[in-house]
Amino acid sequence: MDYIELKFKLEDPEAYRKDILIDALANVGFDTFEENDEGFSAYVVKENFEQTAMELALEPFADFDFAYEINNVKSENWNAVWESNFEPIQIKDQVYVRATFHNPKPDFPYEIVIDPKMSFGTGHHQTTALMMEYLLEADLQDKELLDMGCGTAILAILAAKLGAKSLVAIDYDPVCYESTLENAELNGIDKLTAYCGSKEAIPNQKYDVILANINRNILLDQMETYSGVLKTKGEIYFSGFYEEPDLGIIKAAAENLGMQYVNHKKKDAWVAAKFIKK
Repeated sequence: MDYIELKFKLEDPEAYRKDILIDALANVGFDTFEENDEGFSAYVVKENFEQTAMELALEPFADFDFAYEINNVKSENWNAVWESNFEPIQIKDQVYVRATFHNPKPDFPYEIVIDPKMSFGTGHHQTTALMMEYLLEADLQDKELLDMGCGTAILAILAAKLGAKSLVAIDYDPVCYESTLENAELNGIDKLTAYCGSKEAIPNQKYDVILANINRNILLDQMETYSGVLKTKGEIYFSGFYEEPDLGIIKAAAENLGMQYVNHKKKDAWVAAKFIKK
């Protein structure tokens, strides 16, 4: 699967300007973003790219003084692009995320090895890091867990290392599905089952914990399905959206479906939120 990359450079790359542009692009199908000192890159599956819709979404922000270039990123080129940019990361001095070509650090309690191929989710984005922080705080021992929009399966892999009994990881992108299988094997995780699809691919069973790091519109579309497979008193963690105005919208929708807001974490303008099924 090929992607379109929009590579943005902002003359004044303040966080709020990046966040506003990213939010506008998320509303027209872009689902992955990588920030840098000069701006950010936004990615969308090539077949879902609509240039006119993208240009209309950006039009109200012309005074932000930005420029961008449009690049085709073919799946066979993704590893080279990723390897040239990827640096290991640390989460709360507990988790070390690295690639296969980095040296291990056995002094960390949890080490995750990721080979993303053309999928996304290495822990660098704020939302992934926030979800990993939540997992470190959760009691996952012997829990049954569902990871929606799993990408590289980094969250499911961490949950397995934290004691989860069984894991289901789902992504609509076939490359993410393949990446999930390979990364589970890289990390010695044998209790993970992967599916390629969306909410219709969720097995008909109940889960103690659900993770959904996607984006606001997809969460709103799929939330009723999540509620139906979440056990009473089960925990669900949402991310992939902003504090304003998204958090209030997510809270209202979740609470209408019997999922009570507990708290949220924020990094820059991005948010992850915890709910419990009543």
